[in-house]
Amino acid sequence: SEQKADLELSIERLRGAIARINRTSRERFRETFEAIDAVFQTVFPKMFEGGRAHLSLTESDDVLEAGIEISAQPPGKKLQNVNLLSGGEKALTAMSLLVAVFTAAQLVGVLGPVFTVKPSPFFLLDEVDAALDDSNANRFNTLLREMSKTSQFLMITHNKQSIEIADALFGVTMQEPGLSKLVTVDLVS
Repeated sequence: SEQKADLELSIERLRGAIARINRTSRERFRETFEAIDAVFQTVFPKMFEGGRAHLSLTESDDVLEAGIEISAQPPGKKLQNVNLLSGGEKALTAMSLLVAVFTAAQLVGVLGPVFTVKPSPFFLLDEVDAALDDSNANRFNTLLREMSKTSQFLMITHNKQSIEIADALFGVTMQEPGLSKLVTVDLVS
């Protein structure tokens, strides 16, 4: 009976620990979700030169099991689900959300000016601008320039406009068949 009592006490303590972990997880998820949404609502209009966007949780009794819905309204369009946007609009919306996630994760509980409180120190972007037309690429590059004041970017791209804003270029060339060579161009010094 002593061992049974010990086992029941251990089970009760374990259930209490699980309840505390779940409560803390819900609180932190809610704080982080709200911070990401706030930053997303700030970054999206910068990326689109207007419009609005927000995140919402799908219906669920438990926030940890709810889905996330992205609503976006580029300038001159009606509010709609992100799946109904064009390819370039989807890419800009995705980049807005990505920037919000990396930035807001550091702003939880602070929510000061965007890009000033512990931004992500490094971004690696691979062809994120491939679906963008010239005007969207310009807006995207403007945001990158603003963010490059506090973060470093390594960007793989073939977009001429994105290449033009770079501080350094790294390319691979094949002067002789089968022999690749790295080419570096420093545009700052």
